[in-house]
This record gives sequence, structure tokens and C-alpha cells, in this order.
Amino acid sequence: MITTATNYTKIEHNRRSTKQQRADFFMMNNFLYSRVENNFHTNKYFPDEDVNIYIANLLTSISNPQHHKRAGKYIIPYDFALKEFVERLPNHREKYLAYRTNADFLLISIGIFDNPKRMRPNSNPHMNLSSEGYISRCKVYYELAQSYLNKTSSRKSAMVDILGKLSRGLENYITVLSLMKTKYFNLFKKITPGEMYHFEQSVLTINRKEELAELHNKFLDAYSEYLKKKTTDQKKTLIRLVGKIAAIDPSFSFKIS
Repeated sequence: MITTATNYTKIEHNRRSTKQQRADFFMMNNFLYSRVENNFHTNKYFPDEDVNIYIANLLTSISNPQHHKRAGKYIIPYDFALKEFVERLPNHREKYLAYRTNADFLLISIGIFDNPKRMRPNSNPHMNLSSEGYISRCKVYYELAQSYLNKTSSRKSAMVDILGKLSRGLENYITVLSLMKTKYFNLFKKITPGEMYHFEQSVLTINRKEELAELHNKFLDAYSEYLKKKTTDQKKTLIRLVGKIAAIDPSFSFKIS
């Protein structure tokens, strides 16, 4: 999928569609579809049509370089460093923006990219939380953003409610985004070399078990024939089969008299 601030072009099977649609419509439509497929319907636990709009707009904005430029000055990966940064900000609105921006960043990083640690594929983990830890951190950031936004005005804004709902239902919204990324964004996790190694080993194990079972059957048949006649050729066949079995299963031992 290719997006701009207002439009997207869907790519299927290496072919670009000639039909363009508004990116915000695409985001909203497929976010709602994903909610239904996850049995997390709008308003299921509390009224949250406003959260649908917020997340659809957030997803649309990440295709806009200006959004990343604005957000970049607030994004800080470590909790203690963000806390120190926020304490130096001049007013409650700036503090609200800092926590909200970091919460939004974690929401997208966890739900869409499955990479809240911001790790490169071959990087070593260092001071990283578990996925549950990052989800908890995201919830706290939304709560802190809500608290600071409340302090900016005597009037309660709609955004205050949205931030509270995001914190309350975060796990469900992340689950919806996880479905959306594969079914509608066609984003799939790349298999790491380690995962591929274990997969290959499991396949080899299955193949070896099947080969071993077949060799055991051949060995029993050959040994039965050898007991009847005890010819030199039959003995050579037995020796060869014993060698093949032992190569796969070193614990196998058999002496031919």
C-alpha cells in the first residue's frame, strides 16, 4: 500500500491499482472491519466511536513526513529520560503533548510494527521491557497525557475522554491493529535466522523419524531372511542397514553372528 496525506494506492500481486481513495477512509473502514473480526465491536464496553476516529487519523498521519517532524522532538525511548525531559518543559500543554506523542508512538509500534523496542533486525536487546511492559507503559503515558491536558483548561475537552478510553481499552485496540496490519496492510513479521534454523531442525527431525522407521522395517525384513539362509549377500545387506540406522540413531547397536 502507498499512502499520501489524503490518498492511497493499493498494490496487489506487484500491480498498482489505478483507483485511488482517501487514506483516512481506508484507515477508518479497515479499522472498523478489524474490530468486527476481533469481536470487539464499537461501543462494546464503553462508547468509543471517538477512539475510532482518533486511531484512523493517527494511522493516516504516519504517512505524512510533517507528522514525524513534529513528533520527533518528543519521542524518547526510555521512561526515566522522558520523565526528566517532561519536567523541563515550560507548561502543561507541552507535557501533555510529550506523553500523548510517546503513547501514540508505542500504540503504532506495538500494534502495527510489533517493535516497541525500536530494534534493528540484528541488534542485541539492551534494557528492553517485555511486550506486556511496553503495553503498561503506553497505558500510563495516555493517563499522564490525560492528566496534563485536564490542567490546561477549566473546561473538559473531548480529547480528555479519548485518552482515558485509549488507556482503558489499549489491549483490545492493539489486537485490532495487529489484525489490520496483516489483513489490510499486508505486513508480516520477517522470519529471523534463528527462527528459520529451528524450523529447519524440526523438519529434519520429522524426516529423520520417517526415514528411521522405514530403515527399521527394512532391517527386520532383511534379518528375517538372513536367519533363514545366512548367505554372504544377506549379511552384507544387514551390515549396510545397521550402518544407516546407527548414522541417524547412534544409540542403535546390533551384532551379526
